[in-house]
Amino acid sequence: HRPLEDELVDVCRRAIRDAAFVGGAELTAFEEEFAAYIGTRDAVGVCSGTDALRFAYLSMGLRPGDEVITVSQTFIATTEAITQAGGSIRFVDVSDDTLTMDPAALDAAITSRTVGIVPVHLYGQSADMDPILAIAARHGLWVIEDAAQAHGARYKGRAVGSMGVLGSWSFYPGKNLGACGEGGALTGNDAARMAAVRRLREHGQASKYHHESEGFNGRLDAIQAGILRVKLRHLEGWNAARRQVAGWYAEGLAGLAELTLPTEAPYASHVYHLYVVRTRERDRLQQFLAERQIGTGLHYPLPLHLQRAYAGMALGPGTFPVTEAAAASLLSLPMYAEITESQVAHVAESIRSFFGR
Repeated sequence: HRPLEDELVDVCRRAIRDAAFVGGAELTAFEEEFAAYIGTRDAVGVCSGTDALRFAYLSMGLRPGDEVITVSQTFIATTEAITQAGGSIRFVDVSDDTLTMDPAALDAAITSRTVGIVPVHLYGQSADMDPILAIAARHGLWVIEDAAQAHGARYKGRAVGSMGVLGSWSFYPGKNLGACGEGGALTGNDAARMAAVRRLREHGQASKYHHESEGFNGRLDAIQAGILRVKLRHLEGWNAARRQVAGWYAEGLAGLAELTLPTEAPYASHVYHLYVVRTRERDRLQQFLAERQIGTGLHYPLPLHLQRAYAGMALGPGTFPVTEAAAASLLSLPMYAEITESQVAHVAESIRSFFGR
């Protein structure tokens, strides 16, 4: 944020001077610019990525008993919004190479109660969308893309968030495109559905004090929209820098049989929201790096189907073996656009030292 500080302060100053904090020109401009970036007709800014998912599911008319299929290798927002919107969750396993939804597992999981599919574009890489969309079309199901970790990622040249009925986004500060606070959005091409999402974020209002239904206070505030407008102009450059960082890691960590590096699928343009390696020595390696003042993260160490929140689903260990094996071995290394080549080399050298190389 330091190089952008003057521009970001100007956003706040304009909002204070104009008393423009909710809605207005800043929000409208961001929605237009973000839709153009993703390649959809419309975008709707909302309060958070969780609200984006919740409003997406509600706009699809979920009813009790309706099943939505998604993965357990994700943040709980993907699934809690399903139940909060009235639906039921059905988990499937992921592919071992990308840790995104396994299309074969998806096809086998569909039941007479299934109404929708939510692929998660994880760690900055797209799920394999063509087979997912084909399965959905064959069964008459809708697809909502959870793109919260994949701002700017592409699938066979198409932007993620533009292929399903709706694309759901989070602008949590740590994202590739992050606000200075909470924020989220939905992208899509269906005018009626986007209008429904706009009503949901505004207490169900079609116009002021005229409520088509109950809704929520789910607006993206104007200051965050203005900040996102500033940062959106830099997103492609930041993503290019992240890809370069991933290349430095790949070179520095090459040849370590004990370590599995991230795979960029042939169909994907990965934007490396996270750089996640896998090793059976994960916990020891994390402690070793911490002792050398190298921060790491775990995304995500306990799959959702094994969380207490979903104990009622009775999905015990062994239900989704690929997901569970990944969760026990993954480690997120330092990844951000401004990290230097020498810092990456220090991390890589430390890891090689841990493995006796």
